[in-house]
Order: sequence, then structure tokens, then C-alpha cells
Amino acid sequence: MKAQLNQKAPLLSVSDWVQGTEINFDRLLGQVVLVEVFQVNCPGCFLYALPQAIDLYRKYSEHGLAVLGIATAFEDFDKNNLENLIRLAEHGEVVGETLRVLSQQGKLSAGRLPYRIPFPLAMDRLLRQRGDVTDSVIADFIQNHVPDFERLPKAHQQQIRQQVLNYFQSLDYHAETFERFELKGTPSHILVDKQGVLRDCAFGVHPGLEARIQSLLQE
Repeated sequence: MKAQLNQKAPLLSVSDWVQGTEINFDRLLGQVVLVEVFQVNCPGCFLYALPQAIDLYRKYSEHGLAVLGIATAFEDFDKNNLENLIRLAEHGEVVGETLRVLSQQGKLSAGRLPYRIPFPLAMDRLLRQRGDVTDSVIADFIQNHVPDFERLPKAHQQQIRQQVLNYFQSLDYHAETFERFELKGTPSHILVDKQGVLRDCAFGVHPGLEARIQSLLQE
């Protein structure tokens, strides 16, 4: 089941909860739920999105906001994995580009995050890709990611189809929650209202997120 705005949110699909107890939208009715989706090897997630999520948690968790962190993977599978998520949760350890960039910017203390992520953390369910990539899979991806595809020159269409095929063939895994909510990258957030309805699902950092949450808390 694919997620649709203003419809009941499908449940998150995770393999492991590494911090906090197992939880999902159906057990959080009556609360506004913010899900911060990140990759362990994603400097921007740690520079902007996770600090914002932590700030929102501290401000509004006692006023009806539940915050969850879901670590996903659509690249760098050797770094964006369960082992490194556990290291992050238990010891504040970061890896790869996250370690390099945060070190350069003086954001670490003794090579680790100087803060603890206070909300539940889980690993997106990753499934190994099996079989050939079908034409329908390629067509669905193009429909969701390439506006006005049919208006492009035929040669350009063919080039895009080949690029999408190459992309799928390069994937070792499919990340279920990432694909279920049709996310475009990390960081991304998922926002669900008190009735369990999906109200926002967006890629990047959004300064207006706090105002949106305040509005949903008042509904």
C-alpha cells in the first residue's frame, strides 16, 4: 500500500528498533507524529534535520507530539546499515561522510556527537532485490519522478529509461518505508495527524515544519 496525502497513513515497515519500544501509527492515535527519515551516511541529516527533530521533540513531546527516527538506505549500503545505527544510538558514533563533514565543522566531541538522540530509533526494512527490473517498475518510477515525460523527445525518453534501469540494477536492497512513502531522498519527514492521516511527506529541511506541527496539535 502506497502512502497518499490526506489518507490514512500506512504503517511504517522496520526491521529493528534500536532505541525505545516498538511503536507505529496505529498505537499513536490521538498524537501528532513526526517521523524523521535519515541515513547514517548523510551529513545534511545530522547538520539540519535531526537537530530540528530533537528541538521539536523537546518543545512539544509533552503537548501531544511523538517523534520517531527511521534510518533508511538507498545507497552506501556498507555504511547505512543496522550496525552503524546501533553505534549511533548507543555511543553517538558517526561514519563516512557524516564523520568527515561534522569533524571539519567542529560538530563532534572526541569524534562523537555531543548530544543524544532522545526519541525512538528504528531501521527501515531492507529487502534484497530479486529478479529482473520490469518495464512496469521503470514506468512507475518515471511517472513519479519525471514531470511531462511523454512530452520529451523520444531519444531523451529512451535515455531516461536506461538511466532508471541502471539505477535499479545498482541497488542491492529496497527500503520498504522509504518506497512506501515515495520519498525522494534524505533527510525527509513524514507528518501524521491525531487521526492517523498523512498530512505531509517531504524531502529536505523545512523551516515551516514547526508551525505546521503547532497547527496540527491544535486540531
